[in-house]
This record gives sequence, C-alpha cells and structure tokens, in this order.
Amino acid sequence: MAHEHQENEAVGRVTHYYSHLSVAAVTLDAPLKRGDRIHIKGHTTDLVQPVDSMEVEHGAVEQAGPGDDVALKVDEHVREHDLIYLEA
Repeated sequence: MAHEHQENEAVGRVTHYYSHLSVAAVTLDAPLKRGDRIHIKGHTTDLVQPVDSMEVEHGAVEQAGPGDDVALKVDEHVREHDLIYLEA
C-alpha cells in the first residue's frame, strides 16, 4: 500500500509519455537507480513499480541524478506532470 507523499518529496516529474513504448520521459530532481521502488502519482495516475529499465540518451544506465532526463519503462499509462516518489 503506497502512502501519501508531499509534493516537495518528488524525485522527478513526467515530461512525456510514449504510449507505443510504455516509456515515460522523466526529469529528475534527485538521484534514482535501477531497483528503486517508485510511486508515480497524478490526477488519474497511481502506480507503484520497481525501476527495471532506465535509459539516458538511449543508453541503459544503472543510476541517474538531479537534472538528468531519463526514460523509464512503466507498467501503466502515465501522464505529463505526474510526480515520481521513492517508496520506502
């Protein structure tokens, strides 16, 4: 069960969703690494999943940090401006 998050705890924000790839383009505000559990939350989005696949400029990476634009494989449709939180 995901808990409530404060907006200032977000590690990133969805900037685009590629439905044909099930990939979210995300701008990070904090470090994120493969294996982290994330909670993607928005007006109609409420998704908890592990980070299984993360790419920067079409190359797979294990981790990324603040200011990086990353592509995350997602299990469900997400939307621009959805916020991404780390799950404990």
